[in-house]
Amino acid sequence: MTNPYLALVETHAALLQKTDAPLFADLSTLTPAKDTAAADAPVVAIFAPHPDDECIIGALPLRLQREAGHRVVNVAVTQGSNVPRKAERWAELKNACDYLAWGLRETIPGGLEGVNCKTRDGDAAAWAAKVDVIVGILNELKPAVVVCPNDNDGHAAHIGTHYLVLDALKKAGHACLVVQSEFWRAMATPNALIGSNSVDTADLIAALACHVGEVQRNPYHLRLTSWMADNVRRGAEVVGGAGVAAPSFSFGTIYRIDRFDGQQLVASEKKYVLSEQDDVRAIFA
Repeated sequence: MTNPYLALVETHAALLQKTDAPLFADLSTLTPAKDTAAADAPVVAIFAPHPDDECIIGALPLRLQREAGHRVVNVAVTQGSNVPRKAERWAELKNACDYLAWGLRETIPGGLEGVNCKTRDGDAAAWAAKVDVIVGILNELKPAVVVCPNDNDGHAAHIGTHYLVLDALKKAGHACLVVQSEFWRAMATPNALIGSNSVDTADLIAALACHVGEVQRNPYHLRLTSWMADNVRRGAEVVGGAGVAAPSFSFGTIYRIDRFDGQQLVASEKKYVLSEQDDVRAIFA
């Protein structure tokens, strides 16, 4: 008997090895979304350690924009460590954010450097200056939701960005919802699995394909659906509960959603498994 799963595996492998998937050095072949948020719409601020992180973990911000009328602003904490590539990465990032109709903010020209725990622990003055930059952005945007990596996300700049944002929130005394994301390492205690429909998922991939130089080096845009599908597998039990039936949606992203009260992060006891049809505003309940 022929293995009935061979065709499934070969079809999946062919998708992952596509050589004709387009990359977008400009938006001439794409139709960017329109910014329909009201002038006074609540703001979702994504603090992305690198250009491209905003697309990878952008499922919840995208749903808040499209379904709840929020305005999304991506704050480019750094522009990568490769100095000759910084200008190019900024142009790619702008294309990605323009495609999704997200605002884009620079921290300082060229992005912050040394956003890591080594600086935080060993150079108080340099760290304080970086915190002040983020405080200024928080005071300007007054975000209702802040998205940043978790404190163990497996990359020095991701972990550094977590502490940079939390330190700035405390210094600013800013109360908001804090959404911690994961990419390089799974969180120990996530509490949200947010489903994405096919349109949102495809739009995140197209935006990621705007980061041409990065996905030429490593075509992780083609693997985003695999990662999001595995999030559903894992999130079904680490968020939904051990032994529960898996949700029926195909693509999801895992987060930790808590509230910052102006001085500290207050852990939530709630858990959220939201399908594409569920009201995304449930995270505010």
